[in-house]
Amino acid sequence: MYLQNLQQDEIFVPSEMKSLKSLTQMKSRRGLENAIISNGKIVNVVSNSYGHILNQLFFRKAEKMLTDAQLNFHKRTINKNDRAFITDFIIDDKSQFTVKNNKDLILPMLRFKNSYDSSEKTSGHFGYYRKVCSNGLHVSQAEIEFSIKHSKNNTHLIMPRLSNLFDKFLNNEFYTITEKFNKMTEFKFIDTQGFVKTVLDKTKLFRYDCSDKNSDLSKKSREVIEILNYEVSFLNE
Repeated sequence: MYLQNLQQDEIFVPSEMKSLKSLTQMKSRRGLENAIISNGKIVNVVSNSYGHILNQLFFRKAEKMLTDAQLNFHKRTINKNDRAFITDFIIDDKSQFTVKNNKDLILPMLRFKNSYDSSEKTSGHFGYYRKVCSNGLHVSQAEIEFSIKHSKNNTHLIMPRLSNLFDKFLNNEFYTITEKFNKMTEFKFIDTQGFVKTVLDKTKLFRYDCSDKNSDLSKKSREVIEILNYEVSFLNE
């Protein structure tokens, strides 16, 4: 099963914040007083106001919340060169959460991010993992996500924000979005090209045709239509 082959990187690598002076025996300028060390490498140089948030604290707390709620889940972990990290908790509780559409399977997912090089804020959001894509389909809204800068003044906000996200997931937001997916599964494409043209006419994301003088489909339009046709055939719609 595809859920048994999820990426499983090591995300609990050793990490610490040390003063540059202790490492180099040299003075450093203001704002660059400390080094973030991850798995034996310096991955960031930060000020004294930087809040170093360890993966062990953040990701394990998130996992404990799902375990305490007695939810069945599969975990995917991603380590980007010991600098940035992602943990996806894909909920696999068919009695409550699975949304099926023939061969397709869409499962709710909680995604959490952290970084040691400041490339990502410490964050979490609610989305979906999709079997057909196998790379994760995310549907999120501002009220069901959080992100916090790496600052000493903000570190105390992480756990309350994490708890708030999880409470919303269990109480309201999941069921609201699931209902939208249930309605979407009832929708059938009859005219794929007409659907794409209508959407582009309304959104102006890009041209449906090549130009005012050339009515052939634009490259982007062809790509979108090919994807839709593929998925329609895949799902036997």
